[in-house]
Amino acid sequence: MSLLVVGSVAFDAIETPFGKTDKIVGGAATYISYCSSYFTKNVQLVGVVGEDFPTETIESFKSHGIDVEGLQIKKGEKSFFWSGKYHNDMNSRDTLVTELNVLADFDPIIPEKYKNADYVMLGNLAPKVQQTVLERMAKRPKLVVMDTMNFWMEIALDDLKTTLKMVDVLSINDEEARLLSGEYSLVKAAAKVLSMGPKFLIIKKGEHGALLFHQNEVFYAPALPLEEVFDPTGAGDTFAGGFIGYLAKTDDISFDNMKRAIIYGSAMASFCVEKFGTERLMGLTEAEINERVSQFKKLSHFEMI
Repeated sequence: MSLLVVGSVAFDAIETPFGKTDKIVGGAATYISYCSSYFTKNVQLVGVVGEDFPTETIESFKSHGIDVEGLQIKKGEKSFFWSGKYHNDMNSRDTLVTELNVLADFDPIIPEKYKNADYVMLGNLAPKVQQTVLERMAKRPKLVVMDTMNFWMEIALDDLKTTLKMVDVLSINDEEARLLSGEYSLVKAAAKVLSMGPKFLIIKKGEHGALLFHQNEVFYAPALPLEEVFDPTGAGDTFAGGFIGYLAKTDDISFDNMKRAIIYGSAMASFCVEKFGTERLMGLTEAEINERVSQFKKLSHFEMI
């Protein structure tokens, strides 16, 4: 199945209690594409970068089987840049620098061969841009998954609510679920968000796992306890990549299969945080991924006496 990924392809500079980096490659679409490429070899990337973006990274995308025809390169301009510092609990961070650069007026051009994609993953972007992507598709995709953040809830709520009516799955964290719904209880928050349009809602809780809601059903997936978390920056996007990558591979969008997809997403996110940036996502093997998934299964499996 074909998978269209739309989002930021960018530079990050990160500081955590474990160290710091200079500019490294990041961005939602980068993490999602690399991760989903382990599940389906028909990943189509739409994004925009400046002339400063390294050609070796574009070649790396290609070597992972990622189609980059939809990656715009703006001559004479700079790529999106974000810099942040994490605190000891790694769940909170301070944004130090945000430079939109080419992302400020991003117009997502969808190549003709992408317009019939079966699955679409909308990474965190302005809701208007996400709408534009869906309006430019030649047909209704089998499944549309969307990520967003509190920033858009605060400055573009009406646009966001319009976009929510166009998607099947929304992926947000617990803080964002409470902000969007106005409810503190995550069960009440989920019900309210689902009434806005999505059929499924994923609420990510960082080191405390993730929840999947659909109608009256709820599934909880734990997070894998890790000795060290070096960099959580791309964890949510890697989770999304594993989630939709697995769904595209199996071509099954039932609630039961989404439970499995949540586990695969969680497993991929657990790799991501073990090193800075995308480093840990390079060169993973099928055996490593399957072993990590089996650890998740053991974590919550028990027999009734």
